[in-house]
Amino acid sequence: MTITKAAPPRADRPDAEESQGRRLDSPLALTMLLLLVVALQGPLRGALAAPVMQSWMTVFVAVVVQALPFLVLGVLLSAALAVFVPPSFFARALPKRPVMAVPVAGMAGAVLPGCECASVPVAGALVRRGVTPAAALAFLLSAPAINPIVLTATAVAFPGNPEMVLARFVASLIVACTMGWLWHRLGRSDWLRLPSRPSTEGLGKGAAFWGSVRHDVMHAGGFLVVGAMAAATLKAVVPEHWLRAAADNPVVSVLALAVLAVLLSICSEADAFVAASLSQFSLTARLAFLVVGPMIDLKLFAMQAGTFGRAFALRFAPATFALAVLVSVLVGAVLL
Repeated sequence: MTITKAAPPRADRPDAEESQGRRLDSPLALTMLLLLVVALQGPLRGALAAPVMQSWMTVFVAVVVQALPFLVLGVLLSAALAVFVPPSFFARALPKRPVMAVPVAGMAGAVLPGCECASVPVAGALVRRGVTPAAALAFLLSAPAINPIVLTATAVAFPGNPEMVLARFVASLIVACTMGWLWHRLGRSDWLRLPSRPSTEGLGKGAAFWGSVRHDVMHAGGFLVVGAMAAATLKAVVPEHWLRAAADNPVVSVLALAVLAVLLSICSEADAFVAASLSQFSLTARLAFLVVGPMIDLKLFAMQAGTFGRAFALRFAPATFALAVLVSVLVGAVLL
């Protein structure tokens, strides 16, 4: 008589059922959302037909459509830079003396496209490969602010004010180099926690490239949509006399747009179109928006704290904000 043992229960069966349940959640949620939209199509149609919503949609679509090509091109070039250009190249190309390496690294941002989402990990890789932190930080601030994609987008967004391109380039480069020199002079090594090795270490170049593209498109695209929504809301909902009152005060207007740049966290390839839509404000106030945003905002603070440590971010971010506002006002007074 042969006794057969019952097969042990598969350990992976609950996980499979759980994963199947998770897979069913998204279609169910989407179906319920579609049913809700169909049920409320009457009120929704009436709300969208209101003049305020028409104005909101016009500004939102205009900002997104204008900015999207530059965003996609910037993401592609940023991924190519991060994957195909080894960080050791910069260590060999920069001068050995930190005082001289800072402006060279700052100017390198003018020829090496990359959004601020990519500049933080690239700067971390530079520090890990032996580049002096002062030069790496100058590159971190300049690359997303004065690269060719951003300057071209600024020229397209301000066709009647070509001086905005020069003002953005000069102000951003001054802030980047000054912060690099300040770190070289006042920074302490215990404030800076060296970043870990990149997570794409074992991937092929093709997989790393498309992984970087997907990551940056999802993050930068999301921030673009949020920024466009905020700009549309300001134009359509906030009373015109409120914006005019803030815009008429030179100090308030600069500080208001500088703080707005921090809160909106817009990708640098798209921020010029949002700034151009804020036509109530002076060119100097909008310049502050363009200089502050690529250097310090909410997402950048989180990324800097995660890459270099909280002690670094708590000192570096406020100093960068204050210097960016001051330099924007000075450069705006001269060039705008």
